[in-house]
Amino acid sequence: MAEQFQLRLADSFMLAPSVRHLSFERVDGQPLTFVPGQFLQVHFAYDDGKPTKRSYSVGTVGDGSSPVQRIEIAVSYVEGGAATKLLSELPHEGVIDASGPYGRFCLMDGDTNKRYILIATGTGVTPYRAMLPQIEALIRDRGCEFVLLYGARNEGELLYGEEFEAFARQHPGFVFHPCLSRGARPNPRPHDRLGYVQSVLAELEPRADGDIAYLCGNPNMVDASFAALKEAGLAVQHIRREKYISSR
Repeated sequence: MAEQFQLRLADSFMLAPSVRHLSFERVDGQPLTFVPGQFLQVHFAYDDGKPTKRSYSVGTVGDGSSPVQRIEIAVSYVEGGAATKLLSELPHEGVIDASGPYGRFCLMDGDTNKRYILIATGTGVTPYRAMLPQIEALIRDRGCEFVLLYGARNEGELLYGEEFEAFARQHPGFVFHPCLSRGARPNPRPHDRLGYVQSVLAELEPRADGDIAYLCGNPNMVDASFAALKEAGLAVQHIRREKYISSR
């Protein structure tokens, strides 16, 4: 159930040249109960006093079932953006207003599929980071397979890339494919792919009888991947989408 609360900035660092990772704690000291894949809304006002809000997926890696004390998000820099100004200039222990959690972009109980295809661009990879404990449990308990296609222009824009690489090494049921659209990194890795994620998708040979797909990120990528998965025969209810639109 969604709540309203204040968040205090506990830590932050740059994930990429234009993306900042922020870690908050609730001012009231309460933990946040959320389902991985859900998002929060940050509430603030424009310079003219008009209220507005922005949505950010919770990226905290918990144990998949318990409330968390740290609330982590990734924020992209938008030139001239009001939310960018607020969050990029927020000092340590600065306070913001928020509400949540919201959303249904979550791994669902009752699914019987064999494989999950996870696709993301930019900060759209954040909810998959929060899902890692659930992914671990599904690999262990149901023998599920997971493939993450993550699109970025270059190595420097692979948010949490080393975390996903490490998780893939530790869990044979999880494959991580960085998809680089502006050329290979200086030291390519075996699972790297060149091009856009929707182009690499065909390599996975999506199957209508065994796959469920999650799409999160740039609307053009989401639409193109959705069309490709439908053409492969996946039912609409097995293609779950969340579009990230940059707002000023």
